[in-house]
Amino acid sequence: MKPFELPVFREAVASGRIEWRKHVLQKLAERGIPQQAVREVLLAGERIRDYADDKPFPSALFLGYVSGRPLHVVAACDEGSARAFIITAYEPSLEIFEADHRTRRKS
Repeated sequence: MKPFELPVFREAVASGRIEWRKHVLQKLAERGIPQQAVREVLLAGERIRDYADDKPFPSALFLGYVSGRPLHVVAACDEGSARAFIITAYEPSLEIFEADHRTRRKS
């Protein structure tokens, strides 16, 4: 498959066509990440990796900064229904990522 179209995805997010699964909401609460921070990253952050073959819809990893704090958000897009699906969000660890928060460290 091909990566999803960013304008379709961002329009879905801006219009509130976002699926927040219970598991994701629990993880956000545990990690102290507000839903608004996730939306900000998806609307203004940088798409740093595509997972075009994810099922049932292609997904991508976004990097953004909220109040100076780096945040990774993985989300998928169903372009047919123009809906965004939040998969997870977390603060990238410097044990896993380089200081640019984009590059995975070599193991």
